[in-house]
Amino acid sequence: MKDTELYTRLLGIRRPWYVKEVRLSDSPERIDVYVDHEPGIEMPCPECDDYCPVYDHLSQREWQHLHTCHVPTYIHTRLPRVKCKQHGVRCVISQWSEPGSDLTRALECHLIDLEKECSVEAASRLTGLSWDRCWGVIERAVKRGQLRKERRLPAQIGVDEKSFAKHHKYETIVCDLEKSTVEYVGEDRRQESLEAYFQLFTQEELETIESVCMDMWDPFISATMAYVPDADTKIVFDKYHVMSYLNEATDEVRRQEHKELQAQNNEVLKGTKYWWLYNPDNIPEFLRPAFDNLRKMDFKVSRAWAIKENFRRFWDYRHEGWALRFFKPWYFWATHSRLEPIIKAARTIKNHLSNILTYLRHRITNAIPEALNAQIEKVKRMAQGYRNRMHYRIAIYFHCGGLDLYPRLATTTSGGHPQ
Repeated sequence: MKDTELYTRLLGIRRPWYVKEVRLSDSPERIDVYVDHEPGIEMPCPECDDYCPVYDHLSQREWQHLHTCHVPTYIHTRLPRVKCKQHGVRCVISQWSEPGSDLTRALECHLIDLEKECSVEAASRLTGLSWDRCWGVIERAVKRGQLRKERRLPAQIGVDEKSFAKHHKYETIVCDLEKSTVEYVGEDRRQESLEAYFQLFTQEELETIESVCMDMWDPFISATMAYVPDADTKIVFDKYHVMSYLNEATDEVRRQEHKELQAQNNEVLKGTKYWWLYNPDNIPEFLRPAFDNLRKMDFKVSRAWAIKENFRRFWDYRHEGWALRFFKPWYFWATHSRLEPIIKAARTIKNHLSNILTYLRHRITNAIPEALNAQIEKVKRMAQGYRNRMHYRIAIYFHCGGLDLYPRLATTTSGGHPQ
């Protein structure tokens, strides 16, 4: 098989293109593949796909391809321009690359695979390409994926925030709870941040939302109430955030009591912070005997722990009426415990009870957004942080957006019409 035939097959080139020449250089070691098209043909306009006569050719361009046996490989050609009756003179799109890229589609696919697993800097070191070229692959991939993505509003939405940098800088993250993907990233965590997402859709589309899960952050509540029809029945306060209020209250009781006991030279609560925060089912076996003995003692934190753990029964109810019957005596117990942090947490829960009860109807949590937040944190650490907000958002969409990122390799061609 001739070298030209070999590279025609390796590059997936189809008529009217063909490999004209292959050159192997020794210093520096590289392979240059020269591609041309058949003479006397018409080519499709990139705007409308109508076949038009060739008008002229651009200067010779170069695209980097995957290495051949570890030898850098480059494709060269002069792209033709066609004269379309409707769109005027337009440059033909090559079969082997995306518009605006100096890399072949095959190399871009390889880089996308690499950048899913490691940082842009690491991909740059592994491939020998510059950081800018590697980052450009991510930008094009996200743009491609968003253009291909079906316009749809998820029925079940999760809303959370993710820190961008120090000094309380945040991004608003909107997730599809059914597909476990990030649908939208907005600047900051203000009311306008979430409203910008809802404004992308019509009123009829917003009516299809079944539930919106979030924490008790007032700007998110206000944005949802302003745009989502019947939002008061669709907002679900995440049960893990609700339990976190009780966990924080229990820990505050422990800290206060530990200080009081330390003043009496009693260190019995030292090193027990996480004992009181464990879900009872997750307490390590080797800690159970010591913890069982400790919580049976007459400590304030023991009462706080009992109140906190008793509230877990709330999530097992299937009907709001029964949950309310449970809540009333529990609330009386919490508010008469003489434990100020527990009283404060109980009142917070009561003030938001209507949208805590909606959990029993929709049965959704922000577990998916929290898992995506963990993935985003991994991406941020891998990149050693981001200083550019736009780069941060693009990285989130690339790793967590569920987008179709890959360029489509040309397996067929429209060919050319003879003039």
